[in-house]
Amino acid sequence: MKGKKILFISSEVIPYMPQTELSSMSFKLPKLVNDNQGQTRIFIPKYGIINERRHQLHEVIRLSGINLIINDMDMPLIIKVASIPKERMQVYFIDSEDYFKGRNIFFDDSGSLYKDNDERAIFYAKGVIETIKKLNWAPNIVHIHGWISSLIPLYIKHYYKDDPIFNDTKTIVSVYDDRLSGKFDKNFLKKIQFDEIVDENLSLLKNPTYDELYKLSLTQADGVIFTSSSAKEKFKEFVNNDIPTLECTSNEDFKDKYLEFYNSFLDE
Repeated sequence: MKGKKILFISSEVIPYMPQTELSSMSFKLPKLVNDNQGQTRIFIPKYGIINERRHQLHEVIRLSGINLIINDMDMPLIIKVASIPKERMQVYFIDSEDYFKGRNIFFDDSGSLYKDNDERAIFYAKGVIETIKKLNWAPNIVHIHGWISSLIPLYIKHYYKDDPIFNDTKTIVSVYDDRLSGKFDKNFLKKIQFDEIVDENLSLLKNPTYDELYKLSLTQADGVIFTSSSAKEKFKEFVNNDIPTLECTSNEDFKDKYLEFYNSFLDE
């Protein structure tokens, strides 16, 4: 794995977010890659609950300032960065005055899902990819964790299909049990189609639930990791039979299994 580049895109990572299976694995896996001489970058949204002073975040001016078009609206992108204490790992934070500042992860203060969670996911996907382009950091593998990252494989495969930085990139999607229930805005599909993305699997979003978003992500992936048998049973039919899959829980000794899985893509 020496010198290979793996990009981790997640909805949450410790120590910046509360400890869950997803946030823990989004820390442990980059550390595993680093410990085996690989290179990593980690991306998460800059939710309002993340304490910038405590975690020593600072804005990266040279990366900020891009306007992303979301459903025919110009939305400014802000990039912040921090280093995980005692680890040689940088974390990039996708920030937006409209989509993340002062906001929680999924729900507003009344306990309802944010009505613009669909636009937050589109903004996050575009924001991460545009930042990677500015960094000129071509990843060998992109590993996706969490709902807000789920559009990344679709956008790499279609919207950014002609960008040479992703010519040799493989995308892996992890599916966890702590998935959200509920629906996105009814116009979610139209907002993606505004970006002139055409794929037969977009029809999944005619019923724009969080599970349908995961299904769409799996149809675009080059590899899939199920973190539980229940997740596998629910979503396996949406995974192309030709792509590699792994079933591995965080309770197992996952290190060897993940390294073997990553290396199966790097050796191609």
